[in-house]
Amino acid sequence: MDVLQVEQLCAAYRKNIVLSDVNFTVKQGSLTGIVGPNGAGKSTLIKTMLDLHPRIKGEVTFFGSTIKKEKTRIGYVPQRGSVDWDFPTNALDVVMMGLYGQIGWLKWPSKKHMKTALEALEKVGMVDYASRQISQLSGGQQQRVFLARALIQNADLYFLDEPLAGVDAATERAIMTILNELKNEGKTIMIVHHDLQTVEDYFDHVLFLNKTVIAHGKTEAVFTPNYISHAYGGAVQWMKGDMVRAKHLAEQ
Repeated sequence: MDVLQVEQLCAAYRKNIVLSDVNFTVKQGSLTGIVGPNGAGKSTLIKTMLDLHPRIKGEVTFFGSTIKKEKTRIGYVPQRGSVDWDFPTNALDVVMMGLYGQIGWLKWPSKKHMKTALEALEKVGMVDYASRQISQLSGGQQQRVFLARALIQNADLYFLDEPLAGVDAATERAIMTILNELKNEGKTIMIVHHDLQTVEDYFDHVLFLNKTVIAHGKTEAVFTPNYISHAYGGAVQWMKGDMVRAKHLAEQ
């Protein structure tokens, strides 16, 4: 089943084209890493698909329909740097925001809603921090809380924008364990990812993006030196001879 279909998608910031004729299709139950150099349009791709950034042209179809009709089936975790972490709220309240579609904006959450939110925090290892102000949490802890907010929606399709950036090794492992569990349940996940050295270990599909789609498919088929060089303009360092693990020189 095609969970997501993108056709001729184009977007810009002011007069600068960021996405140009982006085309790809995503099947149900896949875990896809969106990779490419800085400025490739990875975050913009997610925002444009979700109507959080205007498109110049193109069509995006979710589950064969529009985002307006299928919004409740989609979960989104933004970049940590785009969130106002000084907002006066605690971890439990942040997670509860994921239930507003069920609760309603002007209604109080029930005990059942509260229980569901606490279970989501427990799943990401943050239940002991439920009453902690989000500004007092570490970067990894904040990321776990936002993942719990997405999990509580029980979506069918998840978008995560660099969820592993700046987190500790334990948090990285915990996040990937949860995402693999979701995939095994038939959920579909797309992640903006920057570390090429972990792509083969983390994802069953890869989408190489540099303003347009360079390659998209199963990891073993497209995560190759040729496509990596094409996506990064040749600015890569081979880590293990002919192995396809690489690192963008700009990150050194």
